[in-house]
Amino acid sequence: MADRWAMAGIVLLTSLAAVAGLAGPWLLGRIVTLLEAGEATTGSVDRLALAAVVCALVQLVLTRFSLRGSHRFGERALARLREDTVDRALALPPSVVARTGTGDLTIRAAMDVTTVATTLCVAVPEVAVAVAQILFVYAAVLLLDPLLGLWALTALPLVWGSVRWYLARARAAYLAEGEASSDAAGSVSATAEGARTVEVFGLAARRVAEADRAIGASYGAVRRTLFLRSVLFPVNEFAHVLPVATTLLAGGWAHLDGRTALGTVVTGSLYMWQLTDPFDRLLMWAEQFQRSGAALARIEGVALAAAEPVPGVAQPADDRIEMSGVHFAYAGGRDVLTDVHLRVHPGERLAIVGPSGAGKTTIGRLLAGVDRPRAGGVRLGGVPVADLAAAGELGGRVVLVTQEHHVFLGTLRDNLTIAAPRAGDDELRAALALVGAGWAADLPEGLGTPLGPGGTRLDPAQAQQLSLARVVLADPHTLILDEATALLDPATAREAERAMAAVRADRTVVAIAHRLQTAHDADRVAVVDGGRVVELGTHDELVASGGRYAALWRSWHGGA
Repeated sequence: MADRWAMAGIVLLTSLAAVAGLAGPWLLGRIVTLLEAGEATTGSVDRLALAAVVCALVQLVLTRFSLRGSHRFGERALARLREDTVDRALALPPSVVARTGTGDLTIRAAMDVTTVATTLCVAVPEVAVAVAQILFVYAAVLLLDPLLGLWALTALPLVWGSVRWYLARARAAYLAEGEASSDAAGSVSATAEGARTVEVFGLAARRVAEADRAIGASYGAVRRTLFLRSVLFPVNEFAHVLPVATTLLAGGWAHLDGRTALGTVVTGSLYMWQLTDPFDRLLMWAEQFQRSGAALARIEGVALAAAEPVPGVAQPADDRIEMSGVHFAYAGGRDVLTDVHLRVHPGERLAIVGPSGAGKTTIGRLLAGVDRPRAGGVRLGGVPVADLAAAGELGGRVVLVTQEHHVFLGTLRDNLTIAAPRAGDDELRAALALVGAGWAADLPEGLGTPLGPGGTRLDPAQAQQLSLARVVLADPHTLILDEATALLDPATAREAERAMAAVRADRTVVAIAHRLQTAHDADRVAVVDGGRVVELGTHDELVASGGRYAALWRSWHGGA
């Protein structure tokens, strides 16, 4: 309701400003008419000139408050858009995030929202004022002299044709430009994030070629939209001058024939000259509106992905996790898991081992609800895990801990309460103490110490302890550890292992192991190879069987 009244006030102020702007030319035309008729006096001219100045000032004040109200309205709408975009991005299923890519989401949440913001806060107010001025000016000319009014309309077909040609092509072109920009950002982002891998495997030339391809496509898309503007702007610049010229010519002939007063010709010409500025503003913002429309469509794409219907999710009957007949393939690829059957009992410690590329991480992602199987089922207490994740019902039950331990920009308290918004400071300190994060007590501002750029930077071990403290606060019944210490140096890894030992206590643990010592200490071991679970049993049973796990154990133990 408040926005409706605000919009009504904006429309009223804009209309009054446009009417006030019409008074000046009419008063100047009146002065010319009096002078032509020989009826002008110094007093009458001064009064009319003073009235024209007053009307100009009134228009300035009304326009100022109209734009102020429009900007405030736009900022409120922008605030809602930003909040909705963040909420929708956070509500995206993990599989959608992984498929979309961080580069594309970053472009949508940053550049696309900024584009829409410029439209809402700047373009819309200015265009609203411009449209009101144009409508009132044309109405005034038609009332002043219908013949002049008809001549003043000669430019409209040219403007209409060029704008229609532009609009028919602009939306697709700007959508393509946004998509190409996202691809370029995603390519550069992927290279930066995987810089170590690129360096180790000598992929620099390949990644540069990929970046060149993406940037080249972005450059081509930008050139396409630039071509559209290079046609639109010159045509419409000419269309701006045309009404003034036709009004002067038609009015001049009519005045010579004695059908129109000179003051009327002057007033009509000044009215047409007044159209130059609003038409310029419309043209200037025409491109912005097309960019904004494409950006808004991409933002709404996030909303549609986040709004995918989630079926009613029942509560799990127990904490048992079961994979039955699971087949899984990443988008457009072959199956990386084939007919996987696996059951994890509450309180059990299960280690998943196997060669690189066997499918261990994929199993972890399926157990954590990040991905959904192509066939078969992954269930927690009889309920599909992916459905629980999509409905936001999984976080307090199953948590995936990977090699990546993100430190959010904010205080230490902010970073911890992400997992437990209602937790008090004593609970936060207890969680830090449990994972051995003694360094937190030495921070200059305690829990209020800012972390990240401009604040305290955490080393990898501290970042992982922070991540594990979040796990403690979330208090899930099942932990999935995906080689969480693989990227740490040995000393740091030992500290992290001690912290994880505290977190694993009294919980179901599925450990994707790169060190077989983890498998040795587990209740059971699942050996994955070629996308299948090929062996399952205790450490002693598998060593005694002389199969693949026994070979891995002998190789690892012999080299230890």
